[in-house]
Amino acid sequence: MELHVWLAFFAASWVIAISPGSGAVLSMSHGLAYGVRQTSATIAGLQMGLAVILLVAGVGVGALLLASATAFTVVKVLGAAYLIWLGVQQWRAPVAVAAEGASANGAVGEPGLPSVRRRITLGFFTNVTNPKGIVFMVAVLPQFIDPTRALWLQLLILLVTSVGVDLLVMHGYAFLASRAQRWLASARARRAQNRVFGGVLLAMGASLLMVKRVV
Repeated sequence: MELHVWLAFFAASWVIAISPGSGAVLSMSHGLAYGVRQTSATIAGLQMGLAVILLVAGVGVGALLLASATAFTVVKVLGAAYLIWLGVQQWRAPVAVAAEGASANGAVGEPGLPSVRRRITLGFFTNVTNPKGIVFMVAVLPQFIDPTRALWLQLLILLVTSVGVDLLVMHGYAFLASRAQRWLASARARRAQNRVFGGVLLAMGASLLMVKRVV
């Protein structure tokens, strides 16, 4: 891969990662509720989902999904349903005020803290069931792939670049959100936070139903 091509993709990866999406919302929600350290598991799941989408789009399965109305609709509905389910769970999440002296970043066993496996799963399915991600990758990746060179090596470079950038950005979102913990420590503030993030996830889930297949 030529250096100028990689630099262009590197810049595009930052734009893609910084653009608000369901992954950013989930990172901020968990960062605010559990702190950056505990949110790392959620972000790891997001990166697994991103890797799957990039590889699926890179090997052409993404194009197949876009070509098949039925397959695309199934992915779209599943993705929308999952985000709506996440939104409902966030909206109805129980509110617990941290005891005085408790860690600001949360701790294993803290009431309301999902297990590591659950956080990874939430992150993974948030990204992997997002048809917008498939549409975007199918549209963008061909611009950075040279058909005369080895495909898998190029995909590996693009994958490492995209995941590395997204990892930094999602941790940045989680960190910024975690800084607000001290101002959102009351039950009323945490309930409002759950409603805001839950509402955003619900809106994103509903918006996925409006995504059109590229013809």
